Amino acid sequence: MRYKKKMRYKTFGSTGQEISSVAVGTWAMGGANSAGGSFGEVDRSESIAAIKAMLEEEVNIIDTAPIYGEGAAEEIVGEAIKGYDREKLYLATKFGSYISHFDGKPVRNNKYDPIMREFEDSLERLGTDYIDFYLMHWPDVNTPIEETMAALNDLKKAGKIRYTGLCNASKELIEEALQYGEVNVIQPPFSMVNQSQKELMQWAESKGIATMTSGSLGAGILTGTIRELPKFDEKDFRLTFYPFFKEPTFSKIMELLKTLDQIAEKYDKPVAQVAINWSTQQSFVNTALLGVRNPQEAKINCEAFNWQLADEDLQAINAELERLEIG
Repeated sequence: MRYKKKMRYKTFGSTGQEISSVAVGTWAMGGANSAGGSFGEVDRSESIAAIKAMLEEEVNIIDTAPIYGEGAAEEIVGEAIKGYDREKLYLATKFGSYISHFDGKPVRNNKYDPIMREFEDSLERLGTDYIDFYLMHWPDVNTPIEETMAALNDLKKAGKIRYTGLCNASKELIEEALQYGEVNVIQPPFSMVNQSQKELMQWAESKGIATMTSGSLGAGILTGTIRELPKFDEKDFRLTFYPFFKEPTFSKIMELLKTLDQIAEKYDKPVAQVAINWSTQQSFVNTALLGVRNPQEAKINCEAFNWQLADEDLQAINAELERLEIG
């Protein structure tokens, strides 16, 4: 682990790249898709300003995907990075997942030709001529991983992508993919309220495979700003994708927040920074995705790297998680 001004950096597995301990997450920035799912109201200009603020705080990686707002998030990223030195930025985007315009349902298609078409569309929206990390978004049971890896290998050979990765993949699928090429990074969900993929991440660390974790703040519940069960729209992703805003999980997390409040008060820091440090101080987390809505959130989140949790605080949090049976 290395320090450069405020930001904390880690070597990104076997790639050898120095990547900031947090990445810009852009799912919410995409706004609503044609199926109506979203994270609530999104302001495009604020989203662009938030990305710029993260970059000013020396975050050097941005994660996005075509399905986030059906291209909107990639376009926002493309606009936000104009004027920045592209060689100092790492862009991660994905393929194989989109919303069907016939029935509004999500589709997973990791076949060779569609990957190639998606890739060119992503380049255009992002305003770049190469992608640093190109990731399969979801497994596709109808496509052999050999075919998917063939597309990634060809893109890499052509110099269009630098590294390859898999999101939401099992250990078995990753091991199968490794028979056909490199897997440089995986992207599983991970936070103190979702540790279901911890063993997978520890295994990846032992193999030199980097991890970039999604859901790092539990869809916002670990910021400490939500203290009563919210009334989200029924299609809000915080309800449809995450279990945190339903009982009995919500009440358990509210109990956890009492411990996080005490630790935050000890350091005179926001609860969100406690959660960010807890995740990024794990050796098997290379970078944690943080969704930000505005420059203020970006600044607060990145100020987490001005300090670290002591071992006793990490132990206190872990003990409370175990007591409450969370994660």
